[in-house]
Amino acid sequence: MINRENNPEYLNAFLDYTITILNKSPNTIKEYNYDLAMFLKFIKIRFNMTKEEDFSEITITDITLDTIKKIKLDDIHAFLSYLTTTYHSKAATRARKASSIRVFFNYLSAKANLIETNPAQNLETPKLDKRLPKYLSLEESRKLLSTADNPDNRNNARDYAILTLFLNCGLRLSELVGINIGDIDFSEYKMTVIGKGNKERTIYLNKACIKALKEYLDVRPKEGIKTDKQNSKNALFISERKERISRRTVQHIVDKELSASGFASKNLSTHKLRHTAATLMYQYGKVDIRALQEVLGHESISTTEIYTHVANEQARQAIENNPLSNI
Repeated sequence: MINRENNPEYLNAFLDYTITILNKSPNTIKEYNYDLAMFLKFIKIRFNMTKEEDFSEITITDITLDTIKKIKLDDIHAFLSYLTTTYHSKAATRARKASSIRVFFNYLSAKANLIETNPAQNLETPKLDKRLPKYLSLEESRKLLSTADNPDNRNNARDYAILTLFLNCGLRLSELVGINIGDIDFSEYKMTVIGKGNKERTIYLNKACIKALKEYLDVRPKEGIKTDKQNSKNALFISERKERISRRTVQHIVDKELSASGFASKNLSTHKLRHTAATLMYQYGKVDIRALQEVLGHESISTTEIYTHVANEQARQAIENNPLSNI
């Protein structure tokens, strides 16, 4: 929970703006609050407004807009440098904080008109190292599904349907646990999910998904399901406690099946199964990159383009593995 009493009013007003207008998730709001509180504490040190160096002891309620107006781009750069030298923060961490600062100052200058000049207007995002996503190959994916189709598992139909959706549709974990039965249209082979930013999108279902879902619904508990705030009665996937399945339980299911398939050493997760689905669609489905962006619910095409790098890397490895390469 965010303790709003520890924030100056303009910071709380910004958080309200991100909730009501930008429709950001609770986790994103917490990140904004954490990043900006840390930045303002640094500003107090940089502007000689405190002798305290322990960030946990620095208060920011006394930082007025007059102080905010004095902040320059150099001060923001100094903060990002401080994160590097003091906390050894990775580029991804600095990029997130730079993004928080950029959105914050855009609000103060362009939306709330509380300051005239935006010091973050020309703030660049720290360059991120491009990492190829971990994923299962086609054969490994087939083996995982074959292993999960185990009649000795009393939750066989449910667990198999979960893995089938992950590997065919590229769902996020939060999207999967949030699916309600009413979200599925079996006649049109599609369903709706709620993605990042509370955005609804359509997921089209292939025959494997439809078959797995129908077989699970045939055995899904119908009695004794809890009436709760999670809307468990309408939830697609139900836990053994007769409530909407949790993220932790889904991750446990995935870990168990990966281990049973011999893939425990790959250090995979539910998100890696999303990478697997995207990679297989791009490699074997000849999917246009913008169509793949729509399927995955990516806001930016640059996020989806990592799967083109996967294909390029495989092409490079194919050349290097040619038996004539060492002649």
